[in-house]
Amino acid sequence: MEAYCFKCRTKREISGATAVTLKNGRPATQGTCGTCGTKLFRIGKS
Repeated sequence: MEAYCFKCRTKREISGATAVTLKNGRPATQGTCGTCGTKLFRIGKS
Protein backbone atom coordinates (compact mmCIF):
# COMPACT_ATOMS: atom_id res chain seq x y z
CA MET A 1 0.00 0.00 0.00
CA GLU A 2 1.19 3.51 -0.78
CA ALA A 3 0.81 6.78 1.09
CA TYR A 4 2.08 10.31 0.51
CA CYS A 5 5.35 11.07 2.30
CA PHE A 6 5.60 14.75 3.26
CA LYS A 7 9.38 14.59 3.65
CA CYS A 8 10.06 12.93 0.25
CA ARG A 9 7.12 14.80 -1.35
CA THR A 10 5.99 11.76 -3.31
CA LYS A 11 3.96 8.59 -2.86
CA ARG A 12 5.98 5.85 -1.16
CA GLU A 13 5.38 2.24 -0.18
CA ILE A 14 4.47 1.82 3.49
CA SER A 15 6.93 -0.45 5.29
CA GLY A 16 5.88 -2.10 8.53
CA ALA A 17 2.22 -1.37 7.79
CA THR A 18 -0.29 -2.09 10.54
CA ALA A 19 -4.08 -1.78 10.39
CA VAL A 20 -5.53 0.60 12.98
CA THR A 21 -9.03 1.84 13.77
CA LEU A 22 -9.72 5.52 14.39
CA LYS A 23 -11.89 6.78 17.26
CA ASN A 24 -14.86 7.15 14.93
CA GLY A 25 -14.53 3.52 13.76
CA ARG A 26 -12.97 4.16 10.35
CA PRO A 27 -10.13 1.84 9.27
CA ALA A 28 -6.64 3.21 8.55
CA THR A 29 -3.09 2.04 7.86
CA GLN A 30 -0.01 3.25 9.72
CA GLY A 31 3.68 2.59 9.03
CA THR A 32 6.94 4.19 7.98
CA CYS A 33 8.45 5.41 4.72
CA GLY A 34 10.87 2.85 3.28
CA THR A 35 13.20 5.63 2.08
CA CYS A 36 13.43 8.24 4.85
CA GLY A 37 11.76 6.56 7.84
CA THR A 38 9.06 9.19 8.36
CA LYS A 39 5.70 8.03 9.76
CA LEU A 40 3.08 7.44 7.06
CA PHE A 41 -0.66 7.28 7.62
CA ARG A 42 -3.47 6.48 5.22
CA ILE A 43 -7.19 6.47 5.99
CA GLY A 44 -9.21 3.71 4.33
CA LYS A 45 -9.27 -0.05 4.05
CA SER A 46 -5.85 -1.69 4.28
